[in-house]
Formats: sequence, structure tokens, C-alpha cells
Amino acid sequence: MIRPRTAAVGAAVLTVAATLAGCGSPGGTDRLSARLATGEGPARISVSDPYIPLPAAPSMAAGYLTLSNAGGTADRLVKVASPDARTVTMHRSTAGSMEPLKDLEVPAHGTAAFSRGGNHLMITGLDRRPAVGDTVELELTFAGSGTIAVRVPIKPLTYRPPGAGTASGS
Repeated sequence: MIRPRTAAVGAAVLTVAATLAGCGSPGGTDRLSARLATGEGPARISVSDPYIPLPAAPSMAAGYLTLSNAGGTADRLVKVASPDARTVTMHRSTAGSMEPLKDLEVPAHGTAAFSRGGNHLMITGLDRRPAVGDTVELELTFAGSGTIAVRVPIKPLTYRPPGAGTASGS
């Protein structure tokens, strides 16, 4: 049960709201345009390199992705949900254990990553065992930017996103 949603709707709403807010004072729209052009202003979140390695267990998987913020204000990922799973939780891997994360900050003009051996998403209670090529929808809710829905592809267990490198450095 995949529900279509796009980040474009959220971006359009934020753009209209920001434009209207700038119209209240003389030159407000010009100042707002200048702030947005220089990367100041509200958070502008995007998602890249999302993937889920083919899970070994039928109803549990780990998810990885990178969050980028092109805006001048930090934001926090406060919730992750999925119509395709019972729960999605954020965790941090530490020496020999995992600890839950309440939220994850995405700094202004910066990135935050869920990657192997570090922060990751635990997806439990999947509706069905996914196969390579399937997708799982994740709904990422931010404190300031609202919710972004992203379809995350199931990749082979050994998949690494471009630029992730390997132990040999290649």
C-alpha cells in the first residue's frame, strides 16, 4: 500500500508562505529573494542515496540515506514512519551496541547521514518480505520542514552508494 506523495508539494507551500511573509513590508519580497538566493532563510531539506539492503529477516530491515539542508536554518528529523511497515525507528551504532535516537539534526548548509556502522533506520513489521528492486515508502517528518515522502529501493546486500568507498579505499 504505497501512497503517492512528493516533496514538491511541501516545497511549494513553504515557498508561498515565505513569499507572503515577505510581502508585509516594503521591499520584503526583494529581501526574501536575496536571502533565499544566498542560502539563508528556512531549512531546505532534500534526500539522496536512499537504500535498504536486502533484509535477511522477512519482516525487519535497515535503511540508509543522506539528508541535505541547503537553507540557512538547521532542522531536526523528529519522526520516521512507513505505510509499508509497523514501525521505523532511528538508531546510532556505538561500540558493540545500538542506542535509539530521539531526533537527528540536519545543520544549516550541511548534511546528516544514516549510513552503515553509524546512524541507521530500523524498519520492523514489513507488510511483506521485499525483493531486490522493490521499494518501501518512508515518511520523514521534520520539526520545521514538515513531512517528506521518499521511496527507498531494496538493493543487494553488498550495495554501497556512489562515493561511499570500501575498506580498500576504492
